[in-house]
Amino acid sequence: MNVVILAAGMGKRMQSALPKVLHPLAGKPLLSHVIDTAQSLSPSRLCVIYGHGGAAVLDLLARRPETIAAALQEPQLGTGHAVQQALPELDENVPTLILYGDVPLTSAASLQALVAAAGTDQLAILTVEQDDPFGLGRIVRADGKIVRIVEQKDANEAERAIREINSGIMVAPTARLKQWLGALQNNNAQGEFYLTDIVAMAVADGVAVVSAQPSAQWEVAGVNSKVQLAELERIHQGNIARRLLEQGVTLLDPARIDVRGELICGRDVTIDVGCVFEGRVELADGVSVGAHNVLVNARIGAGVNIKPFCHIEEAVVGAASIIGPYARLRPGTELAEDVHIGNFVEIKNSQIAAHSKANHLAYVGDATVGSRVNIGAGTITCNYDGANKFRTVIEDDAFIGSDSQLIAPVTVGKGATLGAGTTLSKDAPAGQLTISRSRQVSIAGWTRPVKVKK
Repeated sequence: MNVVILAAGMGKRMQSALPKVLHPLAGKPLLSHVIDTAQSLSPSRLCVIYGHGGAAVLDLLARRPETIAAALQEPQLGTGHAVQQALPELDENVPTLILYGDVPLTSAASLQALVAAAGTDQLAILTVEQDDPFGLGRIVRADGKIVRIVEQKDANEAERAIREINSGIMVAPTARLKQWLGALQNNNAQGEFYLTDIVAMAVADGVAVVSAQPSAQWEVAGVNSKVQLAELERIHQGNIARRLLEQGVTLLDPARIDVRGELICGRDVTIDVGCVFEGRVELADGVSVGAHNVLVNARIGAGVNIKPFCHIEEAVVGAASIIGPYARLRPGTELAEDVHIGNFVEIKNSQIAAHSKANHLAYVGDATVGSRVNIGAGTITCNYDGANKFRTVIEDDAFIGSDSQLIAPVTVGKGATLGAGTTLSKDAPAGQLTISRSRQVSIAGWTRPVKVKK
C-alpha cells in the first residue's frame, strides 16, 4: 500500500509563522501523529506533500528514523493537484491511501477498515454523519450508492441538507488514480482541482465507490485554527485519561491530566490534578503523584510518593522514596530505595544510595552519595569552577550539617560529620567531625546605624 499525506497548506487561521501541520498536539506535531498512524499500517511507500514552511517540514521528516519521500506542491492549487505531486513516488501495483497532515486523531483501526473495504480495485471513502456539516463536502448517493461528492460552496439547497460528509480520507487503485487525476478540471467556485471529483469519474468508469465509518466523529476532525487545536487536545487527553482509568489508574480528575508522550502505569497508581507527563514515563505499582507535578522521561519505582509541585526530568527514583513538595530532579539523577528529597531540593547528575535524605533547601550536583546520609538544609555541592565540573563523594553514614559548602572535587569519608556552616575544600576523614567556620565575636557597645533625616 502507498500512503500520501497532504501537508502543504499555510493555515492562515492559525495566526502563526509555524506551518499548521507542525503545531503540537499532546506535545507532538500534528503531522507526526499522522505519520505514526500511517507507519502502523506498514506501507510500502509513504510520501508527504509539503508547501508552506517547507524547510521546517523537511527537517521534521529528516529527523525521523524511517525513509519518507517528500514532494513539493507549489503553488497550492487544491487537493487533487497536491496528490498529483506524489505520483512519481507511487507503486501502481498497490492501492494508495490518502491522509491529511492536519487530521491527527484517525485511528489505525478505522484506516484498516477503509483499506479492507477498498480491496484492490474499488474506491473507498471514510465518511461520517455530522449534526452540523456546514463547510464540508457532502456524500451524494443514489439508490444507496455513492455517486459523487459536492463541496459546500458548490452544493444546492438539497445537497446542503445531507449530513453524511466526506472526511477527505480515501483509498484508490493507484493506476486508476493516476488516470483520474490527469483528467481533473478546476471549473468550480474555488478554481481548484478537487480530489473529490475523482468520485464521479470512478462511477463513470464503472468502479465501485464504497465507504467505511470511523468509531467517532473526532477521528476525522481537522485543525484549521487554535480553537480547533485546543478542542482536539482536550478530546485526545480525554481519550488517554479514559484508557488509564480502564487500566485501573486512579485519576482524581480525568479532565485535568496531560500526557505528551507515553505513560506506563502499574497497579494502584494514583494521579492528582494538573500533572504533565512528557516523553516516556513509567510509574510502578502503588505510586502516588501529587497535584501539579511535571515528569519528563522518568522511571518511578514502586510505592514512591511524589508530593505536589515537583519537576522530575531524565531521572530514576527508587522504590518507597518520598519526593517533594517543590523538589527538582534534573537529568542524570538516580535515587535508590527509600530516599527522601524534600522541599526546594535540587539534584543533578547524582546518584544517591538507599535510605539517604536531603529534606530541605539543598543543591546536590555531580555527586555520589552513599547510604544513610543526612544532608542538612542549605547544603551546596560546589561542582562548577566557571569552566569545568567536578565530582563530590559522600560516603555511607555521613552527616552534613546545615549551610555547608562542599567544594569539589572532595570526599566526605564514611561516618564523617561536617559541622554546620562548614566550607569543605579538603577531604573530610571517615568517622571524624570536620568544622570550618569563623570564630564567633561579640562587640560590646556596638549600636545599629540610624537613618539620617534629610
